[in-house]
Amino acid sequence: MNLQNQMKQAVAKAAVDQIQNGMILGLGSGSTAALMIEALALKIKSREIKDIVGVTTSFQGEVLATELGIPLKSLSSVSEIDLAIDGADEVDPEFQLIKGGGACHVQEKLVAALAKKFIVVVDSTKLVEKLNLQFKLPVEVLPSAWKQVQKTLISLGGESDLRMAQKKAGPIVTDQGNLILDSTFRNGIDQPELLESQINNIPGVLENGLFTNLTDEVLVGKVENDVVDVESLKKV
Repeated sequence: MNLQNQMKQAVAKAAVDQIQNGMILGLGSGSTAALMIEALALKIKSREIKDIVGVTTSFQGEVLATELGIPLKSLSSVSEIDLAIDGADEVDPEFQLIKGGGACHVQEKLVAALAKKFIVVVDSTKLVEKLNLQFKLPVEVLPSAWKQVQKTLISLGGESDLRMAQKKAGPIVTDQGNLILDSTFRNGIDQPELLESQINNIPGVLENGLFTNLTDEVLVGKVENDVVDVESLKKV
């Protein structure tokens, strides 16, 4: 196992250690979140954790949790979530995020917003000084509106392209049946909260991958002297 995978494993385990009996859990998407779901399933099977119900953020997560025997509820059937755990594509010093590399950010944001506590699990490569210098910002759009939204994003300083599928012809289609515009803003994103609102006000946009003022704690996997460790970052 390479060091990056070891970091992911370590933060996944650290996140599961915060889960308590009887919780309703938001189960995130992506590779690190998948490791967290697997670690949770082992604790449920051993009876270390009991009476857990999960709410998944993607069809992929739903399939994995079902296969591992984790009880699930739909988002619409719960009034609040005790703890949500998810990964991120970028995390800035103010705990603002870019998510959506897996095109699941709409459901991910709904779950994070409903959670009493939202923990982000990442390896150290995901920490950045400014968002969008390296990772593009996903914007989910109605299929009929993508060209119109693309033009409007230009007026906000963003160049964007449709995200294309890798093993099929045509664009990526989200769980909601929409398309993704991957966007890059000149010199990165200086005001994530403002831009999140501006993009979501564009007609034809369902949601974008900026997650502002939602994160309570970031668990970071890091390597020092070839030893993998986990650092907990919390807002002061």
